[in-house]
Amino acid sequence: MGNVRQFKIIVEKHPDGYVAYPLGLKGVVVGEGDTYEEALADVKSAIQFHIETFGLDDVLDEAPVLEAFVAETGVTI
Repeated sequence: MGNVRQFKIIVEKHPDGYVAYPLGLKGVVVGEGDTYEEALADVKSAIQFHIETFGLDDVLDEAPVLEAFVAETGVTI
């Protein structure tokens, strides 16, 4: 049995469901579902597959994400 590593996950709620993605991984890893829990379970599975496919050393960012914030700002377009 391997070690458990914690990842910070962003979960977004959209009109048609939820999207989840981890912070601190190289590459694109996304999960989705009709509920928050389904999206979280799907992204967990996607993280495991990504690490098994490419190896832990090749997918982790060099510096871990210590905290994550959600901010909003106006941009002139």
